[in-house]
Amino acid sequence: MKKEEKLGITKEKLINAAAELMDECNDGSEVTSRAIAERAGVRLSMINYCFGSREALLFEAFSRNERDYKDDPRIKSIIGSELFPKEKLRRMHYEVAEFLIKEYKFTKAVTGYVLLHRDLSKEPSSLPFIRAHFGGRRTEEECRVIAYELSSMMQLVIYRLDDFSGFSGFDLRDREQLHRFIDMRIDMLLGE
Repeated sequence: MKKEEKLGITKEKLINAAAELMDECNDGSEVTSRAIAERAGVRLSMINYCFGSREALLFEAFSRNERDYKDDPRIKSIIGSELFPKEKLRRMHYEVAEFLIKEYKFTKAVTGYVLLHRDLSKEPSSLPFIRAHFGGRRTEEECRVIAYELSSMMQLVIYRLDDFSGFSGFDLRDREQLHRFIDMRIDMLLGE
């Protein structure tokens, strides 16, 4: 077996072990590098060798759930609908935020990593909706900043869910209040 194949198998074992442990725990901080390596049956050093950090590994495991979620018929229905771009963006944010809250232990474990290490060269999924909403009335730079602010702030707010609820009065675990918060943010950034 070639080195690349062995490495691929090791990565897969680590991702599966991390996902299993996240499913079994109550808090993502319980999923240590040592526990992941033990479950995967590999040396502890392989986490950093394959992924660079425990957080990057957990993000890869989380990304699988996220990719599956993006293939969800509800998401595809929103994208393919005849709704105005701003309404599509609003509904996409509802779905994504609900997913992040539902997967909170994963979200909490990876958000710091995502905020600090996100590949900013990749176009945010909200950017086409923002461009379409403004229809040339905003520059590309302005649209990109709005897209970045929408996603980063949502991730940060959900990461600090309980603290934010105490500060703002929004209980984001309540679907109605979550939607009201998203509506407020989208209206502030895209205009009413």
